[in-house]
Amino acid sequence: MSIDLNQIKEYGNIELLAKQLVEGFITGLHKSPYHGFSVEFAEHSLYNVGESTKYIDWKVFARTDRLYTKRFEEETNLRAMVLLDNSSSMYYPEKDYAKIRFSTVCAAAMAYMLQKQRDAVGLCTFSDEIDYFTQARSTVKHIHNLFLYLQHLMENVPNQKKTSVAEVIHQVAEKIHKRSMVIIFSDMMDNSSNKDELFSALQHLKHNNHEVLLFHVFDAETEINFNFKERPTIFIDVESGQEVKASPSQVKDFYKQEIQQRYHDIKMKCGQYKIDMIEVDCRQNIDQVLLPYLIKRRKMS
Repeated sequence: MSIDLNQIKEYGNIELLAKQLVEGFITGLHKSPYHGFSVEFAEHSLYNVGESTKYIDWKVFARTDRLYTKRFEEETNLRAMVLLDNSSSMYYPEKDYAKIRFSTVCAAAMAYMLQKQRDAVGLCTFSDEIDYFTQARSTVKHIHNLFLYLQHLMENVPNQKKTSVAEVIHQVAEKIHKRSMVIIFSDMMDNSSNKDELFSALQHLKHNNHEVLLFHVFDAETEINFNFKERPTIFIDVESGQEVKASPSQVKDFYKQEIQQRYHDIKMKCGQYKIDMIEVDCRQNIDQVLLPYLIKRRKMS
């Protein structure tokens, strides 16, 4: 299902938007080749011999002749930590803040899916340091608070906040004590010139037995294809304020070569560490994020 980035504010409530997007995605999933995916939100689990009978739902047994135990909100199948880059480069392009809006809505939709499946979700937003961090929980109040924070994040533009993805990932790896799925939304515009630092941080997560989904978010039209009108243009680094004046044709080939090599190196390392890296154009459908998540979750269950 697609997101109209220019109409997000009209919804007024990111929780309602997340619910609408998820329900639309699930409806589409049933009509797709992935029809067999289990996306129903169960509130019971099958009783296993040897378990306590304390939480058996006898009413369900009377109707189905099968033993189920009640699953409470504090019980979870999966623990997930969403890392959301909110550095200044994520608020590009300025006309609609496409990258941060897309990533925030995707994070909200994921939180909604996780909570409905009785999974626990935590949130970490970061730039050159951790700005907000909460442990993974599955209560209704906790998820509601996450929605409120995501709404705030989408509506407030920071001033020149740089990115230190590697440093933050190292810190988060130390904060998560139980095996989890770590979901990262970032444009990977790391302030560090040393790519090995990022690779070391990703390896840190894998060393701690976490499963990692890295969504590399970009605006393909300008950040990958470098399609700008051919005229003298001032290019401004939104994280440092540095300005460069040039005609797009003067720098296009060099820029594309450098950016493609950088992302190729990251993708190769992710493959080496068995990390799923998904390239995400913020102008495309939310399905490109929710489906890889669902596939990863199925592998972990």
